[in-house]
Amino acid sequence: MNKEERQRRMKDRIHSCKSALPALAQALKDPDTPKRARWLCALAVGYALSPLDLIPDFIPVLGALDDLLLLPLLITLAVKCIPADVWQKCQAQAQALPPKRGRYALGVVLFWLILLLLILKGTGLF
Repeated sequence: MNKEERQRRMKDRIHSCKSALPALAQALKDPDTPKRARWLCALAVGYALSPLDLIPDFIPVLGALDDLLLLPLLITLAVKCIPADVWQKCQAQAQALPPKRGRYALGVVLFWLILLLLILKGTGLF
């Protein structure tokens, strides 16, 4: 496999992960999604949208590896736990959504604000 093929495969993998995230968010809302799959969907979407990583990005190689390995692994596990008919329905719903880049930003910001408030309250600073 030459360098150009590897780059093309990596771009395809990134694109498939990027397009799977809205479908995973739809699967969270679907009542036919099993509980284990919901947890994995929440982890994958939350990790993708979170400004925090397990390994910070400023660490040269390891910082990028967690995004390149962990996120696709979470997405793959979540998709495998979702029944095929439910996954197809969620993908169709996600494709029908209008493209909005900040669609999930409010939820992520609220989550981190609530977490920060709980930490501050627990330490007695608030």
